[in-house]
Parts: sequence; C-alpha cells; structure tokens
Amino acid sequence: MSASVLFDIPGPKARLRYRLYAVLGIVVLVAGVGFVLYRFADSGQFDGAKWTWLEYKNVQTTMLDALWNTIRAFLAGAVLAMVFGAIFAAGQLSDHKVVRVPAMVVVELFRAVPLVVLIFIFHYGIGLGAPFYSVVLGLTLYNGSVLAEVFRAGVLSLPRGQSEAAYAVGMRKTQVMTLVLLPQAVRAMLPAIISQLVVLLKDSALGFLITYEELLYQARYLGGIFEFGRPLVPITIVVAAIYIAMCLLLTWFANYLEKRNRRNKKVIDIEAKPAEDVVAAAV
Repeated sequence: MSASVLFDIPGPKARLRYRLYAVLGIVVLVAGVGFVLYRFADSGQFDGAKWTWLEYKNVQTTMLDALWNTIRAFLAGAVLAMVFGAIFAAGQLSDHKVVRVPAMVVVELFRAVPLVVLIFIFHYGIGLGAPFYSVVLGLTLYNGSVLAEVFRAGVLSLPRGQSEAAYAVGMRKTQVMTLVLLPQAVRAMLPAIISQLVVLLKDSALGFLITYEELLYQARYLGGIFEFGRPLVPITIVVAAIYIAMCLLLTWFANYLEKRNRRNKKVIDIEAKPAEDVVAAAV
C-alpha cells in the first residue's frame, strides 16, 4: 500500500517493457565487455609473454607490499574519517552558534576542495614528510566531511521521541548525541557510509601522484619495465581485479552488518511484545 502511494504499480505492458529494457541493457553490457576483451586479445595482451612477470618472486613481494600500503592507508583514513564525521556532525547539530558555525564552515570547506588538491597541499605545501601522512590526512578531511553530512542527515531522520526520552531520564546533550542518536544514525545510514568508504578505498590510489607506493604506483612502475615486455595492461587488469575484490568484500561486510542488525531488531521486538501485552491488559 505504501509503495503504491509513491508510484503506480506497473501493468502487464509496463512489466514487459521493463524486462525488454533489462535484456537490452544486458546485451549492450555483454557486447561492450566482449569488444574490450577482443581488443585486448587482438593486441596480444593475453599472450603468455605479457604475464611472465607474475612468476617472479620479487614482483609478487612488491605487489603484496603495495597491497598492504593501500589497505593501511584505507584503514587509517576510514577510522579517522568516521571519527571526524561523527565529531563534526555533532558540532553542526549543536545548539550553540559558536560551535555550530565553525563546524559547518570546516565541513563545507573540505567538501568543496578536491581530494588531490588537499594531498598536494599537505605533501608539497606543508611538507608532512612521508607520503603516507599526506594521503591519510587528505582522505580523512575530505571523506570525513562527507560522512559528517551523512551522520547529520541520519540523526535528523530519527524520531524526536528518541532524544526527548533521553532528556527525560536526565541525559545531557553530549550523552544523547553520542550514546543515543549517533549509534542509531550509523545503523540507519549504513549503506551510505559503506558507499563512501568504497570511495575512500578507491581514492587512496591518488597517492601515486606523490610517490606513495600503493597498488597503482607499483602497477605504473612494473608496467613500464622493458624486460617484462612493458605489461601495463595485464598489470592494470590484476590491480583492477584486486580493487574489485576489496570493494566486494566491503559490500559483503555491509550486508552482514545489515542482516545482523535486522536479527537484533527482531529479538528486541519479540522480547518487547509480552511487556506491551501486559500494559494493554492493565489498561
């Protein structure tokens, strides 16, 4: 019933048309992928000589080190961005203008500045030393500002009764925000949070611009070695597959958390029913 309020339920002709669109879309997608694979095969990118670099132990070690550098930057940036987002989301929701306005300015500033510009400023302008720190700080400020807006929207979407009940039992504004509202906002906005973390993971590849030795940097270096036949395309395919696998792992983790959250809600509802029945009987 609620779905029919938002849009009309498609009839037989509309469903047939949607299926036709889906089939055409799949055909176009398969044709595009097939054309790309054909061009790769035609240019010799799948020849065995182009893939001999995988047999070298030093190359394998280098790729594993690059993968760890990518994961390390992602984990540090993700944790710090979540903390940054939670703090500045709470700041934007503050009742005090002296806190709310600076928090809004910081969030809007770092959301507006491109990530690559932030990384360049921290590495070449400020000179933080190792490229790792510039990459992580840039990922933190940019993605943390986006997450701050996600958290703020999640808090504002919660029923007012949540905060009113917390105030009624004597909790302060900080306690209400950190113990009641933000945890629920994180669960409600989990898909958007995971999507932003996927963006953060892919944005870590910008570290190669300041010689941070992550996956893309090593792919560019190994792809230009003449001894291996300059296998830039094969190495790029391998790196792309690694990024896809990591993004799929994040998606799986998000689905796992969502299913677990649903199970917890069902348990809470089952445990709350007897109490509701007792109250109803008393009335």
